[in-house]
Amino acid sequence: MGIRAKSSNTGISVKKLKPYVNLVRGMNVGEALTALQFMQSPIAARVAKTVKSAASNAENELMARTEDLKITEIFANEGPRLKRFRARARGRVGKINRRSSHITVVVDEEDL
Repeated sequence: MGIRAKSSNTGISVKKLKPYVNLVRGMNVGEALTALQFMQSPIAARVAKTVKSAASNAENELMARTEDLKITEIFANEGPRLKRFRARARGRVGKINRRSSHITVVVDEEDL
């Protein structure tokens, strides 16, 4: 039974999130936060924020220490799209889809 945290409507596409999510999958919370801290991308900062939220939820619910927590599940799902249009030549329209996503992190106590 894991404790979860969810970050909704991030404004970042799933395709851009996947490398960062795959990097921290299965890591301890401390190791994951350290790895994400040294990446200069704002995407890594958003993933780190969600991991911190899941860790603090687990501290309150399970009375567990952050060092004992492990990321059991982490995934990014597609969120709503903003549909916009841009004027093109000869009175036509170019369609723009601004994709967003939801990040879900599940942490649980590590079995020693």
